Amino acid sequence: MFARLLLPRILPSHKLSSCPQGLPASLVRSSAYVGGSWLRSSDSASFPVLDPATGAELLQVDDCGPRECREALKAAAAAFQTWREVPAKERSALLRKWYELMIQNKEDLAKIITAENWNFPSAMITRKVGAALAAGCTVIVKPAEDTPLSALALAELAHQAGIPAGVYNVVPCSREKAPAVGKALCTDPLVAKISFTGSTATGKILLRYAADSVKRVSMELGGHAPFIVFDSANVDQAVAGALASKFRNSGQTCVCTNKFLVQEGIHDIFVQKLSELIKKELHVGNGFEEGVTQGPLINEKAVQKVEQHVGDAVSQGARIETGGKRHDLGKNFYEPTLLSNVTTNMLCIQEETFGPLAPVIKFNTEEEAVAIANSANVGLAGYFYSQDPAQIWRVAERLEVGMVGVNEGLISAVECPFGGVKQSGLGREGSKYGIDEYLDIKYVCFGGL
Repeated sequence: MFARLLLPRILPSHKLSSCPQGLPASLVRSSAYVGGSWLRSSDSASFPVLDPATGAELLQVDDCGPRECREALKAAAAAFQTWREVPAKERSALLRKWYELMIQNKEDLAKIITAENWNFPSAMITRKVGAALAAGCTVIVKPAEDTPLSALALAELAHQAGIPAGVYNVVPCSREKAPAVGKALCTDPLVAKISFTGSTATGKILLRYAADSVKRVSMELGGHAPFIVFDSANVDQAVAGALASKFRNSGQTCVCTNKFLVQEGIHDIFVQKLSELIKKELHVGNGFEEGVTQGPLINEKAVQKVEQHVGDAVSQGARIETGGKRHDLGKNFYEPTLLSNVTTNMLCIQEETFGPLAPVIKFNTEEEAVAIANSANVGLAGYFYSQDPAQIWRVAERLEVGMVGVNEGLISAVECPFGGVKQSGLGREGSKYGIDEYLDIKYVCFGGL
């Protein structure tokens, strides 16, 4: 059985007669989904799900704990006994039906995703949960608190698609209960594999839990993506790639660029053009409004981190090219920001910002750029722009990351192996390698009949 943890998010369950913010009552839930049924928390506890754009409470979600987690594990273990015998072709047909329901309901799903500000990819099904189900595993999904409603909306669609009871389970919980629920998932002997998406610090805790019972693990942890622009690069192409790579979902994805390294011969024009493009193309606001490209950060703590990084950089001599402060729309909004004259000792280079901040370092040589890019203890994604074929092959091989974008700012695709090296994690998602993560090789030697 497979335990899927999404600690940086959270969710709801039973049907609601009415929903705030115009959300679709047909998909919004507020309880756990266990064994094909909606399960309320045993102590009737709940926590609020907030719209990060307005601060308004969307709804109260049941706050489940280890007890509900164990119920889900039992349901999954029971379901596994029959699900593992279902032919791959039949599992594929069910997954396809689930996918088709997602496409049919994409407008309603988009409303839910926008309200909770999660850059939701259908790849959650095809790359993570889908891989486990296709391999014949049963799945426990345990999201956490900042973005809630999507996984339970998917549970409703899984029910409609005919995914058997117990195969897909969702146990929502608050930050306060997340450690206990996470521990229960990672230590229970019924669980054979853990796949986690979240911070490196939390991943290390879960790895320690998993070690006691020698569980298989997949860890998709922190990123600190470098984006290198060499003198030979096409400047306009590099600037367009920089905008896409840095500011998707307001800089809140694990593969967003965190530090820009631009060679001295092209530095000034790159900074100028990127500043102009940010001002022209990026529009901050509520995602329900027409023309908005940049929504709120997930919470005020995330805004405070961006503020800290900008303040630290400016105090050490960095120059604000555009942005540089909170947006007047509200406490969770921050202006898309470009900094120049950045050095490697600044916090924004030492740490992952996870927000709409683009710091630019000027470099001289290829060796210098690669050294700075590889100085982090994580290595998920990396990007670089060059028109020199020899340099392209050298740098692509030397970058210590699991995924490289060459003259490309958007690299994620469900058919490609997604994952990192160093402290960015273990294993891969997507492609044949993602399926392999959920399979064991068994050698059978016959001595005759």
